[in-house]
Amino acid sequence: MASNTPPIVLTFGLSDPTGGAGLQADLMTLASMGCHGVSVLTGYTVRDSASCDEVTGLDPEAVATQARMLLEDMPIAAFKVGAATRAEVVSAIAEVVADYDDIPLILAPDFTLDDEHVLAADELREAIADLLAPQTTLLVADTAALLALAQPDGDAEAPSLDAAISHLLSQGCEYILSTETGTHRLVNTLFSEDGQLRQDMWDRGQQRIMGITDTLGAAIAALLANGQEPAEAVREAQEYLFQATQAAFRPGMGAYLPDRFFWARSSEDDVPLSGGTDASPGEARH
Repeated sequence: MASNTPPIVLTFGLSDPTGGAGLQADLMTLASMGCHGVSVLTGYTVRDSASCDEVTGLDPEAVATQARMLLEDMPIAAFKVGAATRAEVVSAIAEVVADYDDIPLILAPDFTLDDEHVLAADELREAIADLLAPQTTLLVADTAALLALAQPDGDAEAPSLDAAISHLLSQGCEYILSTETGTHRLVNTLFSEDGQLRQDMWDRGQQRIMGITDTLGAAIAALLANGQEPAEAVREAQEYLFQATQAAFRPGMGAYLPDRFFWARSSEDDVPLSGGTDASPGEARH
């Protein structure tokens, strides 16, 4: 790789035609943070900024073949895995990345795209929990996703959040960033086998914003690709996400989108979130 080539990040995920989430959001975030993003499609959505009408998954062999072609051609500095629609696709991705266990892997699964689709299927959660999570450098997930991954078969008695985090870490996941969106505040807590490493929180606006998890996961992947340590990457990625959501805009009749190139716009053109704060995310250690 030439010395002037930016770090290359390979992202797996769904196509989102709005650019609000999915591969399109990942590629914008990676570019904004100084990386070159390459992508492998796991499926595509038919949607606008208000709702999703259809999700179609791709053939697992096509996913694996595309990924291997990229990996044989370019030096990949980090992986980011977002939404997949089928357990077989997750298995194909897991088999590919297993051959590159020295490359950081950011896992940001999505079970909430549409409750009517197979993103919530037990088989999908089991595949992610059994095949991908143990290979993961850093898992970004909210409480519901962490509980689902810790008990993917849907047994009656759900584990506590602490037990779920401990279980996933014991299975091989190195770091977990637990995300929570309250009514007025975002709280993100980073865990490793050493316990809680940091907790960051900041006020949020009232608008629904698409692509927060994808943006955060892609930002962390970009920073790891640039050589940062995970805890510092988490801190800086949250600062990036905070600025992008402060400048969020509403291109259509539905959700707001993070402005992933907020730094390229003059301040008078910025569109801050109502109810937001000018202060950066505040760190709380316990």
